[in-house]
Formats: sequence, structure tokens, C-alpha cells
Amino acid sequence: MSEKIVAGIDIGGTNTKYGLVDEYGKILTRGSLHTPDYADAFDFAKTLSDIILKETEKLPGSDLHGFGVGSPNGNYFTGTIEFAPNLPWKGVVPLAKYFREASGLPVSITNDAKAAAMGEMIFGGARNIRHFFFITLGTGLGSGIVSDGKIVYGHDGFAGEMGHMIVKAGSNRLCGCGRHGCLETYASATGIRKSYMKFLAEKDQRAPIDPEQIDSAFIYNQAKKGDAAALMAFDYTGEILGLALANAVTLFSPEVIFLFGGLARAGDLIFNPTIKSFDENILKIYKGKVRIIPSSLNEGDAAILGAASLVWHDLKNVAK
Repeated sequence: MSEKIVAGIDIGGTNTKYGLVDEYGKILTRGSLHTPDYADAFDFAKTLSDIILKETEKLPGSDLHGFGVGSPNGNYFTGTIEFAPNLPWKGVVPLAKYFREASGLPVSITNDAKAAAMGEMIFGGARNIRHFFFITLGTGLGSGIVSDGKIVYGHDGFAGEMGHMIVKAGSNRLCGCGRHGCLETYASATGIRKSYMKFLAEKDQRAPIDPEQIDSAFIYNQAKKGDAAALMAFDYTGEILGLALANAVTLFSPEVIFLFGGLARAGDLIFNPTIKSFDENILKIYKGKVRIIPSSLNEGDAAILGAASLVWHDLKNVAK
């Protein structure tokens, strides 16, 4: 009897990671491509499809059942990537169609945060949870909303963009979306850097190192050493994130909010102020009903597992 496997593909502006994944979440083989090397999207899909099909042949008894793709601005409904600013292909790109033509297999595509939320539901800590938020705290802030065991896509495929909720009207923090004051300009690796520099300036302190080299990891290390500006930056970030999550809860009433990504690895430095702000701002009827906890996904595997989960989810629904 053949073993069912699927391909999980995570498309990033610099690198595209891929892996072959079994139904238990084991990554059997993996690799990567340099995304900017492929100016033509079909060439990219054909090259990657050929690689994956050849990798499948090296796994005796394996039967490849489809491709799952996580990408910035990926649309599950249309199978397209739409106006992704950091990818080499501009406009609306029918990437699922290209992968299908190149491989002859089913293809599912969505944005990277929604794919990661699916990964948490299929392979992570949300296996028995039907209502949750999955928040990625990386360079920006991504989010996936799961309601009644289903990813919330909205009418056009782009629901759940929490990172682009405006949390500070009149803010001078410019977001990549072109607006000012979005949540991700405060609660992200880039956001906490801006906050740290702000608090240094308010204290008339010079940056400890070349400002160009300051990142969230440096701020974390400074906070662990007791740097007042770094501690204030974490508190401020958590305060804004907690308030935004408390507001979002009123719309979807999740049981759990999972935090994932580089900033989430700061542990109590980010979780404590976030939970404090959340508890202070949550509507009374939700108090004590929502947990904010770390994702259980391994950060190195999450993107591939999340993308693969799209296919496993579709296969299981077809089997019902």
C-alpha cells in the first residue's frame, strides 16, 4: 500500500522553502530555491514542480497527492497571488494554475499566516480547538482566524488582516500597506525597533551600537540586561498588542490565541505585558475564557507544515 504524501511550499521574498510531508506531519525531505532568480512565475512553478516530482521518486512507495502553497497575498478562493510587494511577480499571478499545469496535481494556496494557522490546527496545539487566532510576530504581523474549525477567508479571501488594523490614528509610523498606525508598525520586529529608538530619544540616550544594526534580537538581549528603554519597548509593544487582541475577541470569541515568530520567542517579556493589557481591556463577558499561549509548532518546520496542511485539510474534507 502506497504512503500518501503532499508537498508544502512556503514562498518568501528571498527564499522559497519546500518539503514533502506525510499525514503525521513528518517532513520526509526538504529544500529551497532563491525566489528572485525566477522573474517568470510559470518558470518558477515548473522548476519547483519538477524538483518535487523527482524528490517523490526517491521515496519508494510514496504517492504525491497535491501541492499546498503559503505565500504573501495568496488567495485561497482564486489560487492567485495578488500584488505581493516583496515577490518578483507583479499584479495578479495565477500561481495555482501554473503549478497544476506543471505537475498535473491539485494545488491549494493561501497566505502564509493562514497556512500556519492551518498547520497549528492539523499538526500543532489546536488539534482539538475549533475557535482560535494564530498571530505571527515577525518582520510584520500576520494572522489567521479559525472559527468552528474553518479558516475565515471572508467573501474575497483576504479576511483576518489584523496586522493592518489601525491602532494609533494620526501616527507617523508608515506601514508597508501605505497607511499609518497599523498594528504591525507597533507589534512586530520592526515595530519594537521603532519603539526602542523612540524611548532612547526620550531619555536623551545614544544607541548602544550602530542604529542600523539594532534589531529585535538585540533589543531582547538589552532587555534581559535591564536596559530601561528595551524594557519599555517590550511593555509598549505588549500594551498595544493586548488591546488589539481584546478588540478582535469581541468579533470572533476564540478559545485560544497562539503567538508565533521571532518576537514571540521573547517569552515573558512579550507575553506578560500582552496578557496584562488584554485582561485590562477585554469585555467582561469574555474574561477568563481566552488563553494567550505560544504556538507549539517548530519555527523551522511551521511554514512547510502549514502549507502542507492545506492539502491534508482538503483531502480529509473530500473523504468525509
